[in-house]
Amino acid sequence: MNAKTKAHVGTLLLAGGFLLFLYGALTIIVDNAIAFSTRTATAATAEPRINESLFAGLTFAGIALMAIGLYLNHSWQTRRVVGRSLTYFFLTLGAVLMIFPFFWMFSSAFKTAQEVATFPPKWLPSRLSFDNFVIAFAKADFARYFLNSIIITASSVFFTGITTILAAFAFSRLKFPGRDLVFTLLLSMMMIPFEMLVITNYETIALWRMIDTLPALVIPFLSSIFYTYILRNFFLSIPDSLYWSARVDGASNWRYLWKVMVPIARPSLVTILLLNAISAWNSFMWPMLIINSPGNRTLPLGLYVFMTDAGINFELLMAASTVVVLPIILLFLFARKQIINGVARGGLKG
Repeated sequence: MNAKTKAHVGTLLLAGGFLLFLYGALTIIVDNAIAFSTRTATAATAEPRINESLFAGLTFAGIALMAIGLYLNHSWQTRRVVGRSLTYFFLTLGAVLMIFPFFWMFSSAFKTAQEVATFPPKWLPSRLSFDNFVIAFAKADFARYFLNSIIITASSVFFTGITTILAAFAFSRLKFPGRDLVFTLLLSMMMIPFEMLVITNYETIALWRMIDTLPALVIPFLSSIFYTYILRNFFLSIPDSLYWSARVDGASNWRYLWKVMVPIARPSLVTILLLNAISAWNSFMWPMLIINSPGNRTLPLGLYVFMTDAGINFELLMAASTVVVLPIILLFLFARKQIINGVARGGLKG
């Protein structure tokens, strides 16, 4: 068998094995899903309607045929197509697994109590109703929680942005003894988890008599070495000649920072502010330790308390969860490219 014939046979085996694999695997999955969804309340188990051993054998036979086909035709083009196919397959599978919980939450938020408890489950509500949101807002002060979360997030973004810009400029442009050593020591603190600092932070906040106040949710997070590291690397990528040219023209360090470096570093700054906003919005453990009164709760903490108050009313829980999650999901969807590009640029020097 010459090389050309082997390549054709390998391609046919690859295609046939792939189709056989899909047929066997999908048949087993669909049949089990149908059997599970049609199970009655009195039935202990759902019996499949097909011979699973036969279709499992077809599935493994398809895998074997694909392996033989790849062995016969292992050219660069074939390996590239197979690699891309596997990549897209696993990416699609991962996307479905990650998106499905959000889909179920949004769908259940508009269902009635009967539809949520229906078996087999309904994928979509029979009608679009906002009653669950109205009831959830009536049982808990989510409007106040929402306002508190906005205040905390905006304050954290503002103050963290200021400290990050100043620290990154100092560690990238200013010359002082022990600069690199201090920055290395600060970087080493990134290995210390926040949970180990909770007791110290709590004692500090208690000493300042700020327990159960909104500023107590911002003060421990006024600076971040991670954000400083990202912005410092971006500042280091700016040529020194630009700095000395500005100094020769009479610009002070302060003016050079805000008139030159900050506008240039806008992509990284936007990324840092977005990441900080997501972190502040989703913060849960620290507010749970600090906040006692209902009027100072944030959305994640308010949702946790609402879970105990709402009991087993899952439709109300899903509606409340949608209120908490939806703003940050929309923010990420609109700014995901900016976040990824900013982190990638900030992680590279030069």
